[in-house]
Amino acid sequence: MTAITTAAVALMLTALTAAAQGTASVEGTVTLPKPQPSPKLNPRYSGQAGAPAAPEPPTAVVFLEGAPLPADDKPATNVVQVAQKGMQFGPGLIAVRKGTRVEFPNGDDFYHNVFSYSKAKRFDLGRFLKDEKPAAVTFDQPGVVKLYCEIHEHMRGTVIVLDTPYFVKTDTNGAYRLTGLPAGQFKLKAWIDDKVFFEQLVDLKPGAAARVSFPGSP
Repeated sequence: MTAITTAAVALMLTALTAAAQGTASVEGTVTLPKPQPSPKLNPRYSGQAGAPAAPEPPTAVVFLEGAPLPADDKPATNVVQVAQKGMQFGPGLIAVRKGTRVEFPNGDDFYHNVFSYSKAKRFDLGRFLKDEKPAAVTFDQPGVVKLYCEIHEHMRGTVIVLDTPYFVKTDTNGAYRLTGLPAGQFKLKAWIDDKVFFEQLVDLKPGAAARVSFPGSP
């Protein structure tokens, strides 16, 4: 089966699933930036085990803005984790619903710290070791929250806090698929980083699968 035929079959299956549920869906790709090189460790921490791990491949968050919430929508009460391992945040990018609690376990054999000065959430967990468990952070305001480690200045992470259940993170090829969407005209947005952000109007039809792709950074 050729790649074109495979893609056509996948799109048809998506449409059939959406039709069976009476909802709309959208899929496509986001052109992603090139991967970042491995960081260099500050010489003052050269005694720590190993070198920093390579950053995760770039991904993006795609979400629908302006769509009505489902009738059975409930506030977020789940807990997710952003680990610190190999002197990197992992995952380095997450999208969560407003009200989600995030834990930051330390997977390395030395101190880490997590803090943010972002408007949507300011916090500082202080320094902690692997066997210590800092308090989970509740992200209660929509916005972009940038994560840092006070000890390892190369460490960067991002939490996208959304006031909608209609969002997904792309894979490392930039592909995404959003299903179970209401019909109507809404804005579809793609967040890549602080400087690269796209949006398009999308007209979602009941039982149909739309296709929307976004340009990436130059």
